[in-house]
Amino acid sequence: MTDFPALSSEFLALPTLDALTPSSRAAHAPRFLLLYGSLRERSFSRLLIEEADRLLRSFGAETYVYDPRGLPQPDDASPDHPKVKELRDASIWSEGHVWCSPERHGTITGIFKSQIDWLPLESGGVRPTQGRTLAVMQVNAGSQSFNAVNALRILGRWMRMITIPNQSSVAKAYEEFDTDGRMKPSSSYYDRLVDVMEELYKFTLLTRDNADYLVDRYSERKEEGRLPSGAAHLASLQGT
Repeated sequence: MTDFPALSSEFLALPTLDALTPSSRAAHAPRFLLLYGSLRERSFSRLLIEEADRLLRSFGAETYVYDPRGLPQPDDASPDHPKVKELRDASIWSEGHVWCSPERHGTITGIFKSQIDWLPLESGGVRPTQGRTLAVMQVNAGSQSFNAVNALRILGRWMRMITIPNQSSVAKAYEEFDTDGRMKPSSSYYDRLVDVMEELYKFTLLTRDNADYLVDRYSERKEEGRLPSGAAHLASLQGT
């Protein structure tokens, strides 16, 4: 086999199914943080998040819906600000996220982006988003579009999250909710929402006990001088 002289073999892990069988599994219900991207009194992104919240709780999950009102603009306050601390603590507590933004000017809203901008990739050795599952959704005033969910997927990748394949994009959202703010159960958009929440719940059950292993990186281990954990690592690739 070809030699790999540039590799520091002591930091190289041999991917193995054995490492995906944790010695113990979490006994608590899956934990989800739900974020939305509008401050309007009748916010359709909030209403969709509330429907997602109901579904997740009906499956047995613990949930936290974050209210972005009062969150300062990034860099306009210290991380000790109560709304910033609330957001970061909720993300650390969570094992999965649900994100929903209206599409505005072809992308996500500033309200939504500010929430993600307040979540650091790492702070004091703690990563508030890495390895967590993610479901993305959007609401539209007009015809169906996927600009916002595509932008959310880019954000999820950047935040090192495990974004599930399914997603929800609700066109003409003003037609999909009744006067009480509930989504019409006869709508195909509601069916898709159920699909997405089921898939998120399943992926979270599958990955939460293995999240640290799944996102453990050779380059980071090498930089930090940290040996692989959770799997046998190769003593050397030379001559194999």
